[in-house]
Amino acid sequence: MASNSKNGPDIEGDIVAFVKYLRKFEDGELRRLTAHFRPDMVYVIENEFAAVCSDLICGKVIASGKAQMYADLAKREDSTKAAEKLVDEVLAESREAAIGLWKCFFALRSRSSHPNLHGMVEEILYNGLALLEENLLNESGHTLDPSMKAACQDKHKSLLCEQTKLLKESSTATKPERKDFPLLNRYVELKVVSDAHFRKQSRYEHEALAAAGELNEYHLRHKTQTELERITPDRLFRWCSRRKRNPCSVMVSGVAGVGKTTLVQKFVYDWARGEHYQKFAFVFYFKFRDLNTVGSTSLENLLLREYPRLRDRLETILQKPENLLFIFDGLDESNSVLDLSRNRGAEVCQQPRDVKPVVVIVASLLRQTLLKGCTVLLTSRPNRLAQLETGVLHRVTSIVGFLSQEREQYFENFFGSHEVAQKAFVHVRDSQVLYTLCYNPSYCWITCTALEPCFAGKKGRPPPLPKTVTQLFVRYIQHMFDHHTRALPGKAEVREMLISLGWLADYGLNNRILVFDQNLLEAFDVKGSPLLTAFLVESIHGDSSSSQVTYSFVHLTVQEFFAALVHYLDLREEEFQVTMARAGGPRSGDYEIFLRFLSGLSHPATRAPLEEVLGKLSSATTKKVIDWLTQMEITLNGNQMDYSMASLRLDCVESKRKALNFFHLLFEAQNPQLVRQMVGDAAHLDVSELYLLPVDCTILSYILSCCRKVELVNLDSCFIQNEGFQKLSPQLHKIREVSLRKNNLRDPAVNCLVSALKHPDCQLEALRLGKNAFTAECCKDLSLALQENRSLLSLDLHKNKLRDEGLSDLLEAFRSPQCRIQTLILQENALSDACCGILSSALAENTSLKVLNLSGNPFTDRCASDMRDFILKCPALIVVRLSLTNISPAVEDQLKKEVARKRPGLKIII
Repeated sequence: MASNSKNGPDIEGDIVAFVKYLRKFEDGELRRLTAHFRPDMVYVIENEFAAVCSDLICGKVIASGKAQMYADLAKREDSTKAAEKLVDEVLAESREAAIGLWKCFFALRSRSSHPNLHGMVEEILYNGLALLEENLLNESGHTLDPSMKAACQDKHKSLLCEQTKLLKESSTATKPERKDFPLLNRYVELKVVSDAHFRKQSRYEHEALAAAGELNEYHLRHKTQTELERITPDRLFRWCSRRKRNPCSVMVSGVAGVGKTTLVQKFVYDWARGEHYQKFAFVFYFKFRDLNTVGSTSLENLLLREYPRLRDRLETILQKPENLLFIFDGLDESNSVLDLSRNRGAEVCQQPRDVKPVVVIVASLLRQTLLKGCTVLLTSRPNRLAQLETGVLHRVTSIVGFLSQEREQYFENFFGSHEVAQKAFVHVRDSQVLYTLCYNPSYCWITCTALEPCFAGKKGRPPPLPKTVTQLFVRYIQHMFDHHTRALPGKAEVREMLISLGWLADYGLNNRILVFDQNLLEAFDVKGSPLLTAFLVESIHGDSSSSQVTYSFVHLTVQEFFAALVHYLDLREEEFQVTMARAGGPRSGDYEIFLRFLSGLSHPATRAPLEEVLGKLSSATTKKVIDWLTQMEITLNGNQMDYSMASLRLDCVESKRKALNFFHLLFEAQNPQLVRQMVGDAAHLDVSELYLLPVDCTILSYILSCCRKVELVNLDSCFIQNEGFQKLSPQLHKIREVSLRKNNLRDPAVNCLVSALKHPDCQLEALRLGKNAFTAECCKDLSLALQENRSLLSLDLHKNKLRDEGLSDLLEAFRSPQCRIQTLILQENALSDACCGILSSALAENTSLKVLNLSGNPFTDRCASDMRDFILKCPALIVVRLSLTNISPAVEDQLKKEVARKRPGLKIII
């Protein structure tokens, strides 16, 4: 039967045919199939909770009371637990209940574009019978000759299990008593998604550090409902809808440190323990960085180099390629280009003994010219993936990092103590800058490592808590000094070591080098030292007779930190100018985090912990960095804009985003005088229509905190919502004019406004809150704040949902003789005829209100008398707007004439 979703009469026929198809399966078969799809079912229900419950009620699969119980559980705890409970209880009910659930999912396809929904229905239709066999094979594996299994496969699994069971820290060699951690104790499941219509990614990797675009939680949650298929790591080779087959070539993409290698390590570990994918009789795991030292070779030699124990059985193993999985981790670390183009002249391998470059062997496995039927898993950063011809790849997935729940779980795993983990996590979450950093597992580790002395250290006065990214990395470096070396050398020796390391890092940054050989270390005079092993990872390739060693920093961002630090340890004018020129050139995105570190280290208090170990950092570098910041310009559409202008009114989103990135540099510098110099004495900040994340709001809040006077902050259409608004709230009172239109702000956001309006030094004169989601619930608190406020002159609440009840509470503020508000905009607030009496009573003695906008409310002729009374009674009114109401033209005309006769200075605009 066809699997395409339809609208109209045909859908009923398709549902009947689908149910008939399901009934062909035996009870046990249907149960096993449904269990296979349980993760998809839970994921779909999470995002379509109301629709699924409604359909299940209509289909008499569950009662309405039961559905309400699930809905309450979703609100009380979370939607995942509610979805899991719903699925498990329905499937435990009966065969008919399970078919009813499947019927619900089939029908839902016509109303939902959720990729997991369409994928699982399609897979059971196209691949149902084969899936039963495949699942059995994945559980039990192939039947092997006893000698092959015992002497070869079991030992191979044992080797891989031993290699992957621990998460290793780079500093272990210098701290023997500190053990590596069991993988299962530290591992937190990663979010992996697949876009059915793969689009090459071109953005700079480090934009992820700011959680921009799709990595932001709000965007990610939205996109996984409509565009992105969620794939758990143990199902990377499941049915691919796009190819209508199980994939043989899968790419896992993700930015630096997001967990690609850890995911692969967990995948191999679980396979070796028999947890999943036993259909692969053998898994071969390689890292591209280890293969850089290998010249031309054959697949057989490559395998024997890594797995010499397979020598006697390798030829037999390779005779069944469909039973083999090859994993190549870290394509971005390869020194060679992987050519997957369809060019007929491209070099290929056809036999395992063909001698070719490593990338040709990998490409041949992917193209299936070598070992046809084998399966290949690759990992890469997005920048390298963007250069590939991806048509050969059957599935391209992305690791999107941790959402809030996974971040919190990581802290729990790291600290071991729930109390300590919660304290550390609350600090990180409240700082927002550090919280955003922790979307990335590697940054989670660095953050926890840096915070360990603050929350889980010895008794006594803990070190100050970091609040900038630079401060966090300074604490991290200091922690490695204190806890991961047996004894620090003298200051001069440590300084010389880090200068050598820093120039190596700078060279790597400028030349896009992440892996360094021994020759490069010698060229930069980087000598072996227990201290350096805290920051460099050593990789040994080959056997003892012909081993080669390469080195890399524990993380790309650590490399960038040392690249910035070296300019403060050993200022070389020419090198500094070259690096800064490149930072402002076409590759500026590569230097975004480097520049934050460079700016952050200009602050004396930030670098002070390092100076205790390294001696004084260069004041000349500090001056150069500050001079560079004050002179920094951006070029947009051929026009240069100097950031030092007193008024930031930029016309396009791109320029505003660049300005915001610049504000991140100022935040790292923690120099209020520099901020005031850049934005002026009376700042105007217009970032309207720029999507602001909570971290952006934290940065803006810092900028505002440095300003003595702020004339205007325009945040229209920034989608900051309540969370971002809370970050800005401490600075709202000092702004003369605030515009927050079209931000989907809800009633809780009024608490921030109340704090600002009640502030004893409140400077707010104009507050524009139109096109939000405020209701009557918030009006009492807002009114009480207005009664205390003595500065506000204009209040715009158009296109909210205040209704008569909200207006009644709000107008209490206008009864006070201290009220100074001159303009009140209540356009389109669903006000009824009854509110005219409320207006009349509240405004009878108000001497400040001059302009009142009531347009767009459904007033009728019945309120004409009350309308006339309050207009005539309000003594200060000079303009009333009443357009787009339901008052008839005749009554409007009569009202205008009567008001003109009795109040000739008052204008009614209809």
